[in-house]
Amino acid sequence: MEDLVTEVQPARIVQWMVRPAAGALWLGTLIVSLCAQPAPSPPAAVQIKDIQVPKLNSPPRIEQFLNGASRADMRRVDDFRQRQPGDGVPVSRRTSAWIGYDNQNFYAVFVCASPTGQTRARMAKREDIMSDDLVGVFFDTYHSGQRAYEFFVNPLGIQADAAETEGQGDDFSFDTLWYSEGRLTPDGFIAMMAIPFRSLRFASQAVQTWGFGLFRAIPTNNESSFWPYIAQKAGFVPQFGKMTGLENISPGRNLQLIPYAAFSSSHFLDQSGPGVPAFRGKKDFRPGLDAKAVIHDTLTLDVALNPDFSQVESDDPQVTVNQRFEVVFPEKRPFFLENTGYFSTPENLFFSRRIVDPEFGGRITGKLGHWNLGVLAADDRAPGTGIDPADPNFGRRAAIGVVRVQREFGKSNAGLLVTDRQFGSSYNRVAALDTRLKLNDDWTFAGQMMTSQTRESDGTQSGGPAYNLDIFHFNRKWIYDANYVDRSEGFHTDLGYVPRVNMRQANQFLMRRFRPKSKRVLGFSPRAGQTWNVDHHGVQQDWRTGGGFDLEMVGSTYIGATLSHNFERFQNINFNRHDANIGLHTEYFKRATFDFNYAAGTRINYNPAAGLAPFLANGSDLQVGFTLRPIARLKIDEAYYLTRLRTAQASVFVNHLTRTRVNYQFSRALSLRAIVDYNAVLENAALIDLRRQKRITGDALLTYLIHPGTAIYVGYTDHLENLGLFNGTVRPIGFPSTTTARQFFAKVSYLFRF
Repeated sequence: MEDLVTEVQPARIVQWMVRPAAGALWLGTLIVSLCAQPAPSPPAAVQIKDIQVPKLNSPPRIEQFLNGASRADMRRVDDFRQRQPGDGVPVSRRTSAWIGYDNQNFYAVFVCASPTGQTRARMAKREDIMSDDLVGVFFDTYHSGQRAYEFFVNPLGIQADAAETEGQGDDFSFDTLWYSEGRLTPDGFIAMMAIPFRSLRFASQAVQTWGFGLFRAIPTNNESSFWPYIAQKAGFVPQFGKMTGLENISPGRNLQLIPYAAFSSSHFLDQSGPGVPAFRGKKDFRPGLDAKAVIHDTLTLDVALNPDFSQVESDDPQVTVNQRFEVVFPEKRPFFLENTGYFSTPENLFFSRRIVDPEFGGRITGKLGHWNLGVLAADDRAPGTGIDPADPNFGRRAAIGVVRVQREFGKSNAGLLVTDRQFGSSYNRVAALDTRLKLNDDWTFAGQMMTSQTRESDGTQSGGPAYNLDIFHFNRKWIYDANYVDRSEGFHTDLGYVPRVNMRQANQFLMRRFRPKSKRVLGFSPRAGQTWNVDHHGVQQDWRTGGGFDLEMVGSTYIGATLSHNFERFQNINFNRHDANIGLHTEYFKRATFDFNYAAGTRINYNPAAGLAPFLANGSDLQVGFTLRPIARLKIDEAYYLTRLRTAQASVFVNHLTRTRVNYQFSRALSLRAIVDYNAVLENAALIDLRRQKRITGDALLTYLIHPGTAIYVGYTDHLENLGLFNGTVRPIGFPSTTTARQFFAKVSYLFRF
């Protein structure tokens, strides 16, 4: 949540705003100023941060809070304070919350004032509400200052939930069962939450003490307010209030069974294997079961038999042409998404999408006292199907194991991660120690030491260490980050995402944030950074230096610009490059959101045609997107990406990506989504080694999602490409008119909770 209400809003607009380059001399001058700058002063009025929650004899109802009424047996909270744009000043619109609990649920009712026509509330998919007015509840159930549950609703009662881990930010892949309701009123809205204790994990104690917070977001004012006041400094969960009064509650056994069944019928152009390419059809029925059990109230055991790894959400468009390093797409599969925070470390040593086609999976996650535990085991059928049938490992599976142990002490922690992947006689094993130290209110340190051992199927062995050190400063006025990464030539991880080894790289980033007294300009921030990288032989590989400027205005409007100068060594050739970026994001209009990003400069051709060396050319990247909500139930997203590379004489390539996405929400549970993607790569074969490609993808999905675990999906996809089948030979054609993959699928799942 810390990221969500501070830096993520501009960062999700233009990714290049997060870690721009900068000049060393100017950076050093600002660091001196930073060290001399006192932390922002607290609000003038002292706020009480302890609260006792009462036990209720009956659940609350929204009707009990209409027309100024309330319940005397619930605890009222009014003292909401701004985190941004104000600094501890009272919330700009009247906000009250009432809390209470019974043996099964925690209850929160929010009564929020809002001028006529300024409440943003759309009938949307679950978790697609982050541009609406929001209220929320936070629980640090172990009162450790390390982790928290987050629950949000918009004025119509549409839900979003997340898990927060200090140093990692929000994980919105967390989904659990809870209940909500919302209602618009003449002077604002009322929202109610009922959160079952069975959906949480906490210590088995008769008397509970939790960290606790309440939240309201007002997008038209760029405003986020909390009870208690949460300052902009390093650490979000440690600033929660202390909640007492919870007695004799338990998550219970909480045994969950989610059986599912999926059916698909497909028609596709089969070009795999030694046979003649041909169009083929396939029907598939796949049953499976996900099971969950809570052990000693705090540990969760998940077992998946023939697990559901189908993706009902398609990957967002990304530019994959002429990229030096692998482009990764985020994980979307349910089994791997839950509790990912338990396996996260400074280096990404466990990227679950490396497990391509598992048949079973098992996981234990949870907390024992001051210890956090994560254990995962799975198989992967993909390695044994993607090799020659004559290979002795054909048809075999990879065995995968991941163990994560972490010890909390105060507001800091230290941990161990071990990963192992074995396929036939080959293996890759990685062990790592890491720590995150809270030095004071503004400074944190994170570090990790790693080592790997790898054996290839031919008996070749390799290995080596790696290190990652980071120091981070954050408050209302300053952000500073210094990072050092050292990876040896032999370091390797099969299960992680580490795109580069044989490097010693240092990064610095500094931002100064100003909050002028203005009704239109809410903030502006000059920023700077620098990167310096040499290999283990002392040869310079990269450096980058530059700076930028960000502007925050009313209506959730952000503008940013960056200039940088770069050096890059590729295939033993040195290149000096320059780059300029500008970006805009605005939600000023109630029914429309607009994004614009443009970058231009010099780029390297990483994939030159045969006989050519890599060379420098002029490149540009344009990304334009907008979201329209003409009515509350309809959402239209349009995105266009244009990437070019050209020399003074000729074009090297042009890549067009477009996506049209339409979602109609009939009710909170029922929605219909349609997506049309277009991807065209137009290459100059004399200059770059690319295949001309034109592809149109159509995707329709009808979803009936009652709550996480209980859902019905019916979908259809169609892929058209510029390919033709002529006498058993596949050849390119001009227009993408050939269906190379078509599929109809249906899936149903049901949550049984005992």
